[in-house]
Amino acid sequence: MAIQWFPGHMHLTRKAIGERIKDIDVVIEMLDARLPGSSANPMLAELIKGKPALKILSKQDLADPAQTAAWLAHYNALPGVSALGMDTSVVSPAKALIDASRQLAPHRGGMVKPMRVLICGIPNVGKSTLINTLKGKRAAKTGDEAGVTKLEQRIRLADDFYLYDTPGVLWPRIIVEQSGYNLAASGAIGVNAFDEEVVALELLHYLIPRYPQAITERYKVPDVASHTDETLLAAIARQRGAIQSGGRVNTTKAAEIVIHDFRSAALGRLTLETPEEFAIWLAEGKKADAERAQRKKPAPAPKDPQHR
Repeated sequence: MAIQWFPGHMHLTRKAIGERIKDIDVVIEMLDARLPGSSANPMLAELIKGKPALKILSKQDLADPAQTAAWLAHYNALPGVSALGMDTSVVSPAKALIDASRQLAPHRGGMVKPMRVLICGIPNVGKSTLINTLKGKRAAKTGDEAGVTKLEQRIRLADDFYLYDTPGVLWPRIIVEQSGYNLAASGAIGVNAFDEEVVALELLHYLIPRYPQAITERYKVPDVASHTDETLLAAIARQRGAIQSGGRVNTTKAAEIVIHDFRSAALGRLTLETPEEFAIWLAEGKKADAERAQRKKPAPAPKDPQHR
């Protein structure tokens, strides 16, 4: 099942970013530390045209610390890129992005050449919370749902430092299937665009071999490794009393519980992909996308035997 979500306002955001980028010195892309590869917008890479980039791994307090370190090393090794891990509710780490931006564009600064920084990211990644932290007040609307910010805002963080905030934006087609599931699990995709039970099963399928202890501690299900994603979801339903009439397990309710527990970190600090795993998924996605494009090509017209 391919998950896709690209509401109309995202088309407008894409155009707005394309126009704004011409005057920008540094582009900050906020990524979800639990799914850094899946939350990186491939459309943005095309739009920024080689501008210096600062990757902020937000919600690092919800992610596996070891995997956050691996992702930071991955991004910091790329040319023209710096990366920071950040819990957007903490003031001091959030302010570090100003210094990091200045290091990426040392030729900018002062009243004659003020720093102009664009901040963007997927929906519900924590941009508005970060901006409010930086400003020390509610400068931007926040909410625990996809698509809260709908208009660009310009925010002055210092006399010579302007931050342009854009609405959360995905991309027209998600070619990495696992990314669709991970984005849905994180809350970046509108609830009407996916089946919660399917997403919960995919989430459990990834967690069973990697975080079995976290599942046992949260749901009191023994021997997690012996379960499939389906039998584990049923076991969680029984443990949480999600039982329908006739004693049938309510897997829909259990799926809601699992997704909520992941988003709130009630399951613990978890990360859904490593740099190596995402590289494999991306290569497979590109291959499948190329094959799809090839199948859509019209067949060549048959040659007319009268014309040689």
